[in-house]
Amino acid sequence: MPVLNRIAGFAEEMAGWRRHLHRHPELSLDCHLTAAFVVERLAEFGVDVIETGIATSGVVAVIEGRGPGPVTGLRADMDALPMDEATGAEWASTTPGRMHACGHDGHTAMLLGAAKYLAETRNFAGKVVLIFQPAEETIGGGRIMVEEGIMERFGIDEVYALHTDPFGDLGEFRTCPGPIMAAVDDFEITVTGKGGHAAYPHECLDPLPCALAIGQAMQTVVSRNADPLASLVVSLTQVHGGTAFNIIPESVRLAGTVRSFDPKVRDMAERRIAEIARGQAASYGVTVAVEYRRNYPPTVNHADQTARAVAVAREVSPAVIDDLPPEMGAEDFSYMLNVRPGAFLFLGQGKGPSVHHPEFDFNDAAAPYGASFFARLIETRHGGGR
Repeated sequence: MPVLNRIAGFAEEMAGWRRHLHRHPELSLDCHLTAAFVVERLAEFGVDVIETGIATSGVVAVIEGRGPGPVTGLRADMDALPMDEATGAEWASTTPGRMHACGHDGHTAMLLGAAKYLAETRNFAGKVVLIFQPAEETIGGGRIMVEEGIMERFGIDEVYALHTDPFGDLGEFRTCPGPIMAAVDDFEITVTGKGGHAAYPHECLDPLPCALAIGQAMQTVVSRNADPLASLVVSLTQVHGGTAFNIIPESVRLAGTVRSFDPKVRDMAERRIAEIARGQAASYGVTVAVEYRRNYPPTVNHADQTARAVAVAREVSPAVIDDLPPEMGAEDFSYMLNVRPGAFLFLGQGKGPSVHHPEFDFNDAAAPYGASFFARLIETRHGGGR
């Protein structure tokens, strides 16, 4: 069964919503204009409950079905990225330094499309809870919404989300049971010595050799400390130190990211990075400060809910991959899956520039697939027919 006819019928309307959002990107928790647009559309559709101000600018809405039944949460993220756009599109960002480079404008439009259809048809029992979330790209709006009690307050018993995929063909769904995206951590290491004139290094305590040694030794965390069959990434991505050719700096700062799935591997990486930094500092006679921040946990799909999502995806599209290898990117939908069973899927939009690239743009042709998936997921799980 392909895209729902009713949803295909308002595909251009969804594209209009998406392009409006694309022109007006907002960052982190400050998605108030986006939330206002979402609320205006939901009110037009006649949803039963709309609550705002969750996680600062998040929106949660409820559509009542025909009688008692399950309560399913459907989530879309709303925030953009702090970067300049280079798409040249008619609907390009009107705010310099901000753009929807990860498809969250499309995610929001797809969930609005599902909401419009479900509010019209009500061909299901129970309730649908629509979750429009800020701050996926930054501090974890998903975590904040969970901490503010949305699962309990709205009685959500399962939760699902889609993410656009510029590496998949248009309409192709990809997912897997179990881990699908990694945990993400950040680290900062500050090496401090004694600065001075580069012509007189013996009167200084140069932090640069130690910083370079730390960066080199960190490569052994994956190659010599982790099980070769375990998934682990340790990437040193920043080195900052020095201001002139003839000045030995007082300090050097290193920073990077760690990606993992296994909690024991995650613990090991945190421990070894600190041990390496402190050991190298001792050998070079400098001091070191290590800050390690644990961010999003791994995104882990639940087996039964993933099987249900795959079956629904196969109704909507002939192209479904249900054994996607886990990816080392991260997602704060992980916090929702930690407290409720559910599934996270990728939806192909046709191959093109990667997300987080200045030329990325959501393909509006993908929206009817996503909206139809959400709608049929509700009708299937909640007992609706056709």
